[in-house]
Amino acid sequence: MFHSLRSYNYRLWSIGALVSNVGTWMQRVGQDWLVLTVLTQHNATAVGTVMALQFGPPLLLLPLTGLAADHLDRRKLLMFTQCAAGLLALGLGLVTLAGVVQLWMVYGFALLLGIVTAFDAPARQAFVSDLVTDDDLANAVALNSASFNGARMLGPAVAGVLIAVVGEGWLFLINAVSYGAVMLSLWLLRVNELHVEARPASTRGSLLAGFRYVWQRPDLIAVLVMLLLLGTFGFNFAIFISTMSVTVFHGDASQYGLLTSAMAAGTMSGALLSARREFPGMVLMGAAAAAFGITLALAAVMPSAFLFAAVLFFVGLAALTFMTASNSMMQLTTERSMRGRVLALRIAVVMGGTPIGAPLVGWVVDRFGARWALGVGALAGVAAAAVAAAYLVRYRRLRLHRNAWRWRLLMHPEPADVTAVRVAAGERVT
Repeated sequence: MFHSLRSYNYRLWSIGALVSNVGTWMQRVGQDWLVLTVLTQHNATAVGTVMALQFGPPLLLLPLTGLAADHLDRRKLLMFTQCAAGLLALGLGLVTLAGVVQLWMVYGFALLLGIVTAFDAPARQAFVSDLVTDDDLANAVALNSASFNGARMLGPAVAGVLIAVVGEGWLFLINAVSYGAVMLSLWLLRVNELHVEARPASTRGSLLAGFRYVWQRPDLIAVLVMLLLLGTFGFNFAIFISTMSVTVFHGDASQYGLLTSAMAAGTMSGALLSARREFPGMVLMGAAAAAFGITLALAAVMPSAFLFAAVLFFVGLAALTFMTASNSMMQLTTERSMRGRVLALRIAVVMGGTPIGAPLVGWVVDRFGARWALGVGALAGVAAAAVAAAYLVRYRRLRLHRNAWRWRLLMHPEPADVTAVRVAAGERVT
């Protein structure tokens, strides 16, 4: 389960990323709580607007961010983006502690952070392939998710306590300091041991090459459509959990942090289980999407915060299984020279749907209530599962077969040669 940690570079990177991710999750909880309870009167639309501003830039800047991840030195690019994110956290913390923070300021910081994240995220995900060999890549991606979600489990719980004790401003300052850990890990890496190939030449068509590459891959198109559905309507957890905590269960910041941590415990479990799989496929992603929709629907009808937290564990388990499987599959079947652009497209799809989905889900909360908003997310999960089923029927000939009195599902094996070589040669992958 942990064999990629044998690499010194990956082990060092993981430690720095874990510390920074704890601070990041503390800030996310503090920011949402600041908007929902201090700067507005429980206005879920405002929280959705913050999410839209923060997650919109990856879609708008898509061609540039993918190109940067493939053509620039990823280590140096990450040092720049991590430093910029730390300065933004410092700025938000200072205006909050000074007592002059206003809603428009939070909007501005969210937008600037979204621009930084647009360049950081594809480079950070593709950087994993620079730290380990392809044989360890699926395991490293899964452990990356485990680290991120371990922080997601710890950060909100700590944030809920600290908000009540010292306030949101100190959370932002702690997050600013935490970026020093990942900066230090990047500085101490053994550069000569990085698995870096020659950067592709920048040509006239480089900006659009990623789109052409994906267009020849029906498997990647299906995954991106599923990610679009879930990213737009399903993964609005900041709105789901905060509004359920405040408007349905009438809890305080500590309850909100614990509910977020309950879901993070599920995502942590999903990441660790994913680390045991050598190659995730469309069947797993379809099952995970269906499980996400079903568990989110169950969460919507839970009568108490305790039962809601229990179901959130399984929501997180399903969500992270899907996200890790899609990430591993897209990296493992994409040639190294294209990974940055393909991953930028993946991130843009996941985050780019938020400017549409988050305000819409926030409006559903304000108009119909938090439980109905969870229902919207549940429908997105079911729709994503349907996309996976449609792909399996068309490209792997999934069918129901009757043998005597028994019915069985049959389909062709997962293609073993879905590789960049075939795509580059112009052969249609089926």
